[in-house]
Amino acid sequence: MKTKSKLSIGIGLLFVMIVLLTTLSIFYINKLSNDSKNILVANYNTIDYCRKMEIALNDGIEIPNNKQLFLNSLQLQQKNITELGEKELTDELWNHFQELVVKPQDTTILKEVRNDISAIMLLNMQAIERKSNIANITAQKSVFWITISGTICFLAAFIMFVNLPGSIANPIQELTNSIKQIAAQNYSQRVHFSGHDEFAELAASFNSMAEKLEAYQLSNLEKLMMEKKRIETLIDNLQDPIIGLDEQKKILFMNTIALQITGLKSDEVKGKFIQDIAVKNDLIRNLIQEMFSDTGTTSLKKQPIKIYAEGKESYFEKEIIPIRIIPTGETVEKLIGNVILLQNITPYKELDFAKTNFIATISHELKTPLSSIQLSTALLSNKQIGNLNTEQQELIDSIKEDAGRLLKITGELLNLSQLESGLIQLSVVECNPLDLVHYALEANQKIAEQKKVSIRMQIPDELPNVKADKDRTSWVLSNLLSNAIRYSYENSSVIITILNKGNALHFAVQDFGVGIPPQYLNKIFDRYFRIPGNKSEGTGLGLSICKEFMNAQGSDIKVVSDFGSGSTFSFDLPVV
Repeated sequence: MKTKSKLSIGIGLLFVMIVLLTTLSIFYINKLSNDSKNILVANYNTIDYCRKMEIALNDGIEIPNNKQLFLNSLQLQQKNITELGEKELTDELWNHFQELVVKPQDTTILKEVRNDISAIMLLNMQAIERKSNIANITAQKSVFWITISGTICFLAAFIMFVNLPGSIANPIQELTNSIKQIAAQNYSQRVHFSGHDEFAELAASFNSMAEKLEAYQLSNLEKLMMEKKRIETLIDNLQDPIIGLDEQKKILFMNTIALQITGLKSDEVKGKFIQDIAVKNDLIRNLIQEMFSDTGTTSLKKQPIKIYAEGKESYFEKEIIPIRIIPTGETVEKLIGNVILLQNITPYKELDFAKTNFIATISHELKTPLSSIQLSTALLSNKQIGNLNTEQQELIDSIKEDAGRLLKITGELLNLSQLESGLIQLSVVECNPLDLVHYALEANQKIAEQKKVSIRMQIPDELPNVKADKDRTSWVLSNLLSNAIRYSYENSSVIITILNKGNALHFAVQDFGVGIPPQYLNKIFDRYFRIPGNKSEGTGLGLSICKEFMNAQGSDIKVVSDFGSGSTFSFDLPVV
């Protein structure tokens, strides 16, 4: 039977029973009402008339008012004849009343009249009792039939309450569970409903769909396995180490090169938590440290990982790639694992070492002749040797300027080579912050005068000493001041500020020049970078070396620039 038919029959039957119960109730209530009316209207009125006639007799029938009351009540009684024999008794009462009117003092006639009244009242009392019994029987019948109808309605409603929701909800629940199984790729799930209702038709359609999906899955399983094998072979033959993890940090795969450099075997690691492997393997512990760190990657620069394997040193750059997907039918992105990729940069590192050594050698070889050139020009400028004409003096000044510029470049290249090779030796000692400022002022006083730039200082009278590498920090401050003067307008000013922050001194160099375009703020500390369109001299190494020097001392250089209004470079040094 169809679900719609079940609902129609159940609700229709309940509706019919309710209508039947209502009809029976109305029928018996009306019948009881009619029986009550018969008692009240007919028999009660007769008793009332007889009572009034008794009152008239007791008060004296010879009195005109009593006589009239008796006559009126008797006439009303003659019109209210309802019981068998009541008319004869009423006629006798009329005759005796007529005799009593003639002989009001005759006690015999008065007695007859009283007997007639009593007979009429007795007749009506018997009728009231008979009709009351009939009303009681009617009430009992109404209670019986209404109880039967109500019980049937209750049973019908209870049966529907117990069976109907389950007959609809249970198939829906079973179908919902089966759909979830299909969504979980369990295509062998089937639904079985007996009968010929809509749920049976739906189950047949569902089973057909599941059967087709299962056949499709089986037909593609071989293809998927082939693709999986191809991907595994491709990963295994890559020359860069790769480690795959699932969302629970279990190892899914490690290619051959990854197993070689870690000294592990595939059957020892597959399916194991990588943190458990890291307990016994230093290299794995170093690789996953970033994944389990609360602070994340906060280092200023990622350093290559040096690994000694197969009798030589190799350098790798680590990259942890999170794998996120949006599951089918969902909208929220879900993390399903991570891939740890180590890119072999050994050839590039070797070239970088060669370049560093070459730059260091060339810079060192150039520094000696350039110093000789500077000494020679100084001797030629000495008037004790001889006087120079104007043209010769201009040539000597030009040679001095070019030699100074070349010495500065070679100095920067030497510093850069030291930084790249890791041979830089810091000498962090207690030093006076004013000494650092004075060195920068002396080194840049001449260029400031040439450009008519005034240098103002905002420095407290008393300052604590700081811990720093005096030579390199002085060089950094001098370089920042030189840049500020170079990029300032003529007749402007540069401000050197020192603030006491309690546990550190804050050094700042502020200019009011052209400023730095916002799109280049994150690039100005890159090596060899120069702002496009800038005609100022320089190699693009100064700020990079400054940042490296300060980073080596545990500090950093920050920049704030308003394009068109100037820039401020600053760093902090710890107090002693």
